[in-house]
Amino acid sequence: QVQLVESGGGLVQPGGSLRLSCAGFGGIFSYIGMAWYRQTIGHERELIAFIDSDGTPNYDDSVKGRFTVSRDNAKNTMYMQLNSLKPEDTAVYYCNRLGVPYTWGQGTQVTVSS
Repeated sequence: QVQLVESGGGLVQPGGSLRLSCAGFGGIFSYIGMAWYRQTIGHERELIAFIDSDGTPNYDDSVKGRFTVSRDNAKNTMYMQLNSLKPEDTAVYYCNRLGVPYTWGQGTQVTVSS
């Protein structure tokens, strides 16, 4: 049973930064693409960034230039650095396998507010 645990969220002012982590347990993630998603109340979960098994990152236009995805395969962990945060980035952030998802974790709340 694969388990994904997101962490690193919090309350930050506009323009601030956060670093999210996604730790994977019960599987080997080195060979698969991993992705970050976010969801706000009343909206569907949306894919915002992913990183291929070879380490190539890809971003939605809404976060391109501000968010950076990386991974440490030895630690079965993926990261996302969030810079220049905006109020519209407020959401619960989730990680999962790119494509067919594992069971979703609890996510980590990011709130951008002054």
